[in-house]
Amino acid sequence: MDSDFGIPGELSALQKHRSLYEPELPPCLQGTTVRVEFGDGTTAADSSGAHSISRSFPHTYGQPLAHFLRATVQVPDVKIITEHPAIRVGVVFCGRQSPGGHNVIWGLHSALKIHNPNSTLLGFLGGTEGLFAQKTLEITNDILSNYRNQGGYDMLGRTKDQIRTTEQVNAALTTCKALKLDGLVIIGGVTSNTDAAQLAETFAVAKCATKVVGVPVTLNGDLKNQFVETNVGFDTICKVNSQLISNVSTDALSAEKYYYFIRLMGRKASHVALECTLQSHPNMVILGEEVASSKLTLFDLTKQICDAVQSRAEQDKYHGVILLPEGLIESIPEVYALLQEIHGLHRQGVSVDNISSQLSPWASALFEFLPLFIKKQLLLHPESDDSAQLSQIETEKLLAHLVETEMNKRLKEGTYKGKKFNAICHFFGYQARGSLPSKFDCDYAYVLGHICYHILAAHLNGYMATVTNLKNPVNKWRCGAAPITAMMTVKRWSRGPGASSIGKPAVHPATVDLKGKAYEYVSAAMMLLRQNATKFLMDDIYRNPGPLQFDGPGADAKTVSLCVEDQDYMGRIKKLQEHLDKVRNIVKPGCSQDVLKAALSAMASVTEVLSVMSAPSFSSHTPF
Repeated sequence: MDSDFGIPGELSALQKHRSLYEPELPPCLQGTTVRVEFGDGTTAADSSGAHSISRSFPHTYGQPLAHFLRATVQVPDVKIITEHPAIRVGVVFCGRQSPGGHNVIWGLHSALKIHNPNSTLLGFLGGTEGLFAQKTLEITNDILSNYRNQGGYDMLGRTKDQIRTTEQVNAALTTCKALKLDGLVIIGGVTSNTDAAQLAETFAVAKCATKVVGVPVTLNGDLKNQFVETNVGFDTICKVNSQLISNVSTDALSAEKYYYFIRLMGRKASHVALECTLQSHPNMVILGEEVASSKLTLFDLTKQICDAVQSRAEQDKYHGVILLPEGLIESIPEVYALLQEIHGLHRQGVSVDNISSQLSPWASALFEFLPLFIKKQLLLHPESDDSAQLSQIETEKLLAHLVETEMNKRLKEGTYKGKKFNAICHFFGYQARGSLPSKFDCDYAYVLGHICYHILAAHLNGYMATVTNLKNPVNKWRCGAAPITAMMTVKRWSRGPGASSIGKPAVHPATVDLKGKAYEYVSAAMMLLRQNATKFLMDDIYRNPGPLQFDGPGADAKTVSLCVEDQDYMGRIKKLQEHLDKVRNIVKPGCSQDVLKAALSAMASVTEVLSVMSAPSFSSHTPF
């Protein structure tokens, strides 16, 4: 019930201790003066979708980057904001709960009160349903005292995840006008921030005074692009899951008779599975992106695991740990095609009991091959984005079942002479979502909350709060804001032979980059893994990072994938601008012929290379 929100619960000694932790702020967010530098206007990363995005978002596309600067930085054209009238801001949790979400609200509230104690922060109760119904709770220090550095979303709650229909958008607009909000902060992942961009555009068209700001908070870690290095909650989720995986690995090593199949969160991307592999060193990991790229079938995956089990048995090892993402089932080509047929029949109004009888011959054959429990799960109604209910489909049990069947067959045929295969399955889907957030997520979320205020103080609409250079200490973080439209792409996909469709512009989930540094860190091991010669597979070099740490060793550790990647896009943009400014200062009318010739030659080469790289044909964009 709404009356339960914001009511203090009984805190344990550890929770009380964590509530006293004060996150650090980067120098650019300290004090009561907001210093913002605007860069050049932004464009779409994929130039082939730029026209579609600009046409859909004429008022919010092409806006400039914003960099928030410390007082000691001397740059021309910086906008200095010293007047801070009292403002009213609303905040809403969208999407699945992710550790650290409460700290975004805490940071936003702190910034509001620092700059003007008369400002008001209203939290919408029950997520977007509360936004539509104008159900609010005024956030105060007393309320926040029980939720600072705490997990979950229980201060405000969340329900529906989308602000998509015309009725929903109009309800949000009506609420913001009725409550006279100067700003609306939406906390969520790719879907929620796509909705935030649409709200910002709609509000601009309607000349609504409310500015919309997005915050990257999602446990899946798939809201990644040149502006967003990681998401609030991902660090915590991976650390908590890695400990659980390590505990299971130690148990496997002790009992020496079970194979553990562990399914992890990660709908359309395998970031959690990859990071947990880097942290805990299981025997195998199956990434959805690899399966999709190599077009591996159920038979291929079953054979791959069975061959590994057989190779380990030859060394008298009858245990192991195998990780896979929840979205793996949609990455298997023939299963994805079967799901598409099932979802199509759902859209046509065919009852669940009659769907199997109306499948095409090949789909029917595959469906009948599958065990009964998977059949029931595949027949579930799809999510609102037409994807399967991935958390409800027990892919780990399916693979364990197929592997057991194949190993029994090999045992009967005499091609396998080891002990009977035994599997235990787990889905680590909810065990980490309500965890106390890690020190990194506490800091990151709190800083993003402060940035939200800076964005509103600069009167920016349709922006996402961003921090880059995150692998370094907090005092070196670069704080800024990027238009959400600059993060959008337009997906293309086929519908039938020779046909293709273009989707609406959206912030799409970023999948694991099979050419990225985090993947390269383990890709050699994974290649050898298939050849049954890797240490991960054969030598049981399980690694236990231990429980989540708040002090001492491990407290300041960050995800391996964040540390091995070298992004800091905002910093590089600023560095490029500095170089361009230097060129302008050197090559002025009156400079020597030699300087002018050198500049023309160098710039012509650079322009040619960049033109080729920026062309749509050069893009890595592929049908989806």
